[in-house]
Amino acid sequence: MRITVICPHFAPDTAPTGQVITEIVRELQNLGHHIHVVTSLPWYRNHSVEDGWRGRLFATEKTSWGRITRIHPFISNKRTNLLARAIAFALFSLVTALAASIGRRTQLILAMSPPLTLAPAGWIAARRHRAPLVLNIQDVHPDAAIETGTLNDERVIGLLKRLEIFSYRKADAITVLSRDLKERLSNRVEDESKILVIPNFVDTERIYPAEKHNSYREELGVTDETVVLYAGNIGFSQPLEIVLEAAQHLAHRDDILFVINGNGSRRAHLETASEEIPNVTFMDYQPNSRLNEVLACGDIHIIPLKPGLGSISVPSKLYSILAAGRPVLASVDPGTEIDAVVTQSGAGRSVRAGDTEAFIAALEALIDDPNGRAAAGLNARHFAEEWLSSEAIGETYNNLFFELLEQRKSP
Repeated sequence: MRITVICPHFAPDTAPTGQVITEIVRELQNLGHHIHVVTSLPWYRNHSVEDGWRGRLFATEKTSWGRITRIHPFISNKRTNLLARAIAFALFSLVTALAASIGRRTQLILAMSPPLTLAPAGWIAARRHRAPLVLNIQDVHPDAAIETGTLNDERVIGLLKRLEIFSYRKADAITVLSRDLKERLSNRVEDESKILVIPNFVDTERIYPAEKHNSYREELGVTDETVVLYAGNIGFSQPLEIVLEAAQHLAHRDDILFVINGNGSRRAHLETASEEIPNVTFMDYQPNSRLNEVLACGDIHIIPLKPGLGSISVPSKLYSILAAGRPVLASVDPGTEIDAVVTQSGAGRSVRAGDTEAFIAALEALIDDPNGRAAAGLNARHFAEEWLSSEAIGETYNNLFFELLEQRKSP
């Protein structure tokens, strides 16, 4: 089958969604499909186009499984304001639609959101190729932007909601990561049967339990200390103040180090807020080749989400942590997918989003229970191997694609 994949990031870009779609493409390649990926030039690490890719509006490359078209994201740097980012995403999506529409006919379009503007880009390409459109939802927009407070203009919200409904109506199938997301979308889609729950997967061969004493830990300057690690985007969805409060509470202990690994719009603010907290260290994004090393370094991994976001987003970092066999402490809405996965799998602990006192108490309990952490790590790895294999998820997408093609053939 000839498939066109439209996505905001793709390897070697470091964005979590880029890693997800790269793995999906790898599995589709293994199943014999010919794939055209239309994506951006790598820019996620510092929110600017990376060295080696600058100075061009697009780049193309042939692969053993098809080809990749990379387009300039039109975002200048990580301080770009919301309006400028919206214009950039719209312009990127327009050029993406054109790139996905030209060339030999494709049989299916897979488009990833966010950004929401890639959904109509996928629809344009699907119309051009007379192909089914599968819309992959990683976060529900504009809900996520509204919940984090980054979007409050009623006119813009109304416009985006209309774009959202239009996108769902034009898609032949909509894939979401959890039952929470399906329930949230059920009253926005005219035919709920179009919504399928397909979780993100993780490559359990590339990410695996490893020795925590490695070069990354050496860079941190620690040996046997307990490393409490947050690795990921530092933005408005992640209330990392709760981590700083925990670090402040435990500052009297010299056997604990809090590490925040990543970049984002709120990093500078958090670095300033942590200047007087001695047990907090910030690290930049690491290359994908070091992902397993970074994950192995953490004795406890933190996943915090603002209240109200637990049913909108399932961070892909959760699955990587589980595959690495490390315990998780989640601060999320009760009853949501992250809460259920962490608690039911035995991979760690989950407390109510925003409950700082419960968060600190749960963290102290994990720090002082190394045997419990080891057991949680084993449970995490077992869950990843049994439920999150890339082969199983790739086969699910493959079956969906052929089902849609058969439906097109039916009178």
